[in-house]
Amino acid sequence: MDKLKDRRKARIGARVGVIGIVLGALAGTPLYAQDASVATQIADIIVGIDTVWVLLAAFLVFLMQAGFGMLEAGLIRAKNTANILMKNLMDFCMASLGFFIFGYAIMFGSGNPLFGTSGWFLIGAESAAGVPLYAFWLFQAVFVGAAATIVAGGMAERMKFPAYVIYSFLISAFVYPIVGHWIWGGGWLASLGFADFAGSTVVHAVGGWAAFIGTRALGPRIGKFGPDGKPNVISAHSLPLASLGMFLLWFGWFGFNPGSTLGVGDGSLIARVAINTNLAAAAGAIAATATVWMVVGKPDLTMGMNGALAGLVAITAPCAFVEPGHAIIIGLIGGVIVVFGVLFLDRRRVDDPVGAIAVHGMNGIWGTVAVGIFGQAALGVANDGLWFGGGFTQLGIQLLGTVTVSVFIIVVMGLIFKLIDAVVGLRVPRNEELKGLDVAEHGTEAYGGFQVFTTE
Repeated sequence: MDKLKDRRKARIGARVGVIGIVLGALAGTPLYAQDASVATQIADIIVGIDTVWVLLAAFLVFLMQAGFGMLEAGLIRAKNTANILMKNLMDFCMASLGFFIFGYAIMFGSGNPLFGTSGWFLIGAESAAGVPLYAFWLFQAVFVGAAATIVAGGMAERMKFPAYVIYSFLISAFVYPIVGHWIWGGGWLASLGFADFAGSTVVHAVGGWAAFIGTRALGPRIGKFGPDGKPNVISAHSLPLASLGMFLLWFGWFGFNPGSTLGVGDGSLIARVAINTNLAAAAGAIAATATVWMVVGKPDLTMGMNGALAGLVAITAPCAFVEPGHAIIIGLIGGVIVVFGVLFLDRRRVDDPVGAIAVHGMNGIWGTVAVGIFGQAALGVANDGLWFGGGFTQLGIQLLGTVTVSVFIIVVMGLIFKLIDAVVGLRVPRNEELKGLDVAEHGTEAYGGFQVFTTE
């Protein structure tokens, strides 16, 4: 965190200096002869511009909540649509409160290499960037909401709503911030040089592994697997809705990744992050479509959409540290991973209705590891990656981080889901699952006037 602050201060100082030189030249006198308030005003303007940029990025990331909601709603059955949207709503609400009360202090507060211990309720807290605390907090809070809501899709159509609300608060307030402290808050992984520019591990691997543990704890939906263990198709109820969600997520990612620059001072960096983000998504969609076409004989739309998301997840960690050509490679591999990941999970009887584990968990790991392969020290990573002759140093650091975070999430979320199950229960009764969670848990229907009750 201190290194981040130092870099931001250095950039602001340099920009103030440049503007000051220009003003001095125009006035015919050096900057030191000008009113000292001019430099202060310039600095304030720069901070204001950076603040607007960070807030705009935060608003784009917030829009991703709608993207997740539309995607997940479209990929499940109509009888559970209101339920999944309600869970997405609660995710951001729980993330906002949990991260305000506890999470920011744990993630960015001073403390030790494992967690922060100061700044509860933001009292006495400091911004870890060159923008005001409240702007930086909001930008981080929308990331928390994204991580939490990944799990909604993996555990869709059979989890109790009260259990989900408890989970959402706990991951937002405690679990996510601990990992965030390790990597972005000056913790032990940050001190080793672990690189995750915008969250392939912090956001996506955390959400993906939590979804995996949750789906295992819940078990598959009724009718998903036959007596022989082979998976049955449970069709999405609205592919247009899911497609809208995918495009909203892709759009929001231009806040997610470029916004992680936390300022507008380095235009080349923002541009590189943006083009890498887009190219990886496109490559992922193409690779997933081609792969599923070869494997099952049809260019499946849901796999194509998840391929785009896989590319986005995979490029999130290395987006600032690689060139566009390598972003395409990262996206292509991500698209292949998501197809075989979904097929593998089906064979293991892991019922993930939207592919959250393969998209976010598996590709979160791949994107983080890719930094150690394609990252360049000249672009900001601690050591050159394997591809550029840097050896296994950075790759080893990336592997250590992904393994540690994965084990931590598996253990902690396993305990949390067991605790929730013991207190309120995780899974709805069989008759409620068959009827649909919209009616059973919320007393409403997403599509009024349509009969969505099923007996199998």
